[in-house]
Amino acid sequence: MTRELASSTLERFARKLEVERERHERIIDEHESEREAGMIAEGSADRNADPDNVDGGAINVEIGMDNATVQNARDLLAQVIHAQKRMKKGLYGICEVTGEPIPVARLEALPHATMTVEAARRP
Repeated sequence: MTRELASSTLERFARKLEVERERHERIIDEHESEREAGMIAEGSADRNADPDNVDGGAINVEIGMDNATVQNARDLLAQVIHAQKRMKKGLYGICEVTGEPIPVARLEALPHATMTVEAARRP
């Protein structure tokens, strides 16, 4: 099944996807730059932080949150790139599971969506 979205609508979603791609790439790049500058400890914990010390525990929590943010950005970047590839193939807006059109309202909220809400909820 093909999705017949107006070219202006496809262009709008293409711009949204590109903005999202750039945002996630920037988060990842900033994290890598900070890591290279030694501002972020390698691994999930600062080697010098004492986890029994309040400050050491706070540092570990902060590092864990930072790592989770970067992993989330990587995951979302992969989804955005996947959606962009589907757009190039003429498959954007079509559910990968059911082959049904993804409602425009869902694409507005989540431009990288590749499944309908119903399909995404399936186990």
